[in-house]
Amino acid sequence: MLRALTGALRLPRPWRPLQTRSCASDGAAGDPEIQVRVLAGPDQGITEILMNRPSARNALGKVLVSELLEALARLREDQQVRVLLFRSGVKGVFCAGADLKEREQMSEAEVGIFVQRLRGLMNEIAAFPAPTIAAMDGFALGGGLELALACDLRVAGTGQKKRWDRVRREEVKQASSAVMGLIETTRGLLPGAGGTQRLPRCLGVALAKELIFTGRRLSGAQAQALGLVNHTVPQNEEGNAAYHRARALAQEILPQAPIAVRLGKVAIDRGMDVDIASGMAIEGICYAQNIPTQDRLEGMAAFREKRPPRFVGK
Repeated sequence: MLRALTGALRLPRPWRPLQTRSCASDGAAGDPEIQVRVLAGPDQGITEILMNRPSARNALGKVLVSELLEALARLREDQQVRVLLFRSGVKGVFCAGADLKEREQMSEAEVGIFVQRLRGLMNEIAAFPAPTIAAMDGFALGGGLELALACDLRVAGTGQKKRWDRVRREEVKQASSAVMGLIETTRGLLPGAGGTQRLPRCLGVALAKELIFTGRRLSGAQAQALGLVNHTVPQNEEGNAAYHRARALAQEILPQAPIAVRLGKVAIDRGMDVDIASGMAIEGICYAQNIPTQDRLEGMAAFREKRPPRFVGK
């Protein structure tokens, strides 16, 4: 019954560290389109997936999707990953959505298979056992927003920065705010990688319908006002303010008991899909699974001894 309700949640095994590395799959030629970075020092426990496909503004093509799936499969087995952060290595864009140029070369059957694979990618992100954060510095459109919606938490850069144009001899604004939207209807499509399901669960049915029907684009500030993102932050000169805020948010999660955090995620995610009575039962099962852990005993001891707890994920 536990596995039926909470899924195959694996409790931590001894730490097997991952090294910072690029990831390539399917025999793809050229540079890898993502990098997996394992942070150290005060950030130990944070792992980043850096999307870096500048030629296509991080559009979700076959190679990028394959590399993301490979990385997720590998990372979900490492219990030292306490927070997984998605970010962009391309300035001004988080992810521009599906690669429509690539899709134009596909047959209808191939399109169906690829969209199913893309939907599977979003499901893998949503089901990742540790908390996930999307750091949106720049555009997150279509499939890019669907990727962010599959994450547990979202942070967006907002506002504009100024620069001095020496040719025009005047100060000009350079847009750097996150811009997001499910814009598929403006391209003759509809969201096909989870957007029609995750957006209404995030914002409510009526508002989600309005945004999908109109294909409207939102700024970071507008998205926060609607509850689409957890935090916004004024953009900096480097264009990575959302990333720094997301990392600070991850640092708030790191000191907490990792098994309790993961079980809390299971309880919330599974509970949202059922009635409240069933949700309470799921919570009870997750709570019971946490009781035998060393971290629970450490938390009680630290409270009694009035000291910070030292959680080890066991």
